[in-house]
Amino acid sequence: MTRPSNDSLLRALLREPTDQTPIWLMRQAGRYLPEYCETRRRAGSFLQLCRNPALACEVTLQPLARYDLDAAILFSDILTVPDAMGLGLYFTDGEGPRFERPLREEWAIRDLSAPDPWDHLRYVMDAVSEIRRALNNSVPLIGFAGSPYTLACYMVEGASSSDYRHIKRMLYERPDLLHRILSVTADAVSRYLNAQIDCGAQAVMIFDSWGGSLSAAAYHEFSLPYMRRIVASLIRERDGERVPSIVFTKGGGLWLESIAETGCDAIGLDWTIDIGEARRRVGHLVALQGNLDPGVLFASPGRVAAEARTVVDSYGFDNTGHVFNLGHGISQFTPPENVTALVDAVHEHSRKSQKNALNTPAPLTYSQKLGYPFAPTRGSD
Repeated sequence: MTRPSNDSLLRALLREPTDQTPIWLMRQAGRYLPEYCETRRRAGSFLQLCRNPALACEVTLQPLARYDLDAAILFSDILTVPDAMGLGLYFTDGEGPRFERPLREEWAIRDLSAPDPWDHLRYVMDAVSEIRRALNNSVPLIGFAGSPYTLACYMVEGASSSDYRHIKRMLYERPDLLHRILSVTADAVSRYLNAQIDCGAQAVMIFDSWGGSLSAAAYHEFSLPYMRRIVASLIRERDGERVPSIVFTKGGGLWLESIAETGCDAIGLDWTIDIGEARRRVGHLVALQGNLDPGVLFASPGRVAAEARTVVDSYGFDNTGHVFNLGHGISQFTPPENVTALVDAVHEHSRKSQKNALNTPAPLTYSQKLGYPFAPTRGSD
């Protein structure tokens, strides 16, 4: 397997030099695009769209036809894994995802098992294979899954939640049951991501969307160790090429050092932390992905471009190890033309910044300031 003709995303994730900062967007195939809405209408529902490999491929490619993006991300949903565990996923208009059988009873938790992705999630594997063929090695394909804790939130609550009362009651009163859910789910996610890699995913991302709702102590017990376990189990190389991994905890800015120690190649950042500060803290260990506030995309194109330049400048003139992204998923209300402004600004400004970095002389060493052309060696007169 050779790298794509545009391999800037992979190089950035591995902290190799790039000519410009690569950009892709979380939820880049979505309802803000009229062509996506039309395909979803033809599919009949969101779930039917996810379960149809040909249509999933179609919507995955739609944003790449509009924008000069540097990666495709598999069109799917993080809740396919608990659905394959038998919890009965369904979607209600205006209310989001729900499960028919949330995990509240001890017997159900004890009976939980990790599904075989080649059997219960074959439609996802078929979509990955079809998308890779359609991309024709132009840009990398990113696979993904939800983190065990984030999936557990949905599995226990039965739907989205504002207070997480069911899972937090379990966390504090019956941590053994929650650890059982997390352990099985970690095994399921590991198998799922590795199956995606086997089918052609060239990088993978773990979405810990609700890890930031935990206390520091709870995060380090109930979220972080299970993501570390998944990262350790991932296929690291496929056909002679590294397969980078990204870990994203929304609201996890306080724990960057701990996340960097999971062994991941990159950390996704939300917009609540300055990316320059994040680089100073962990940029010697991992690449960084982020981190524009998605709300910026409601402003004028000029303002969008200005805010994008601010993020690029905050990261630094040397853009090595930076993947530009939003701090969370793009809103369905985003004007499509603003994404054009964003992508163009990131590429243009980062190219200029990189050129400036290459043309800026390195600061003089102390010996050079004293008149030496180089530092004197030991024993010199």
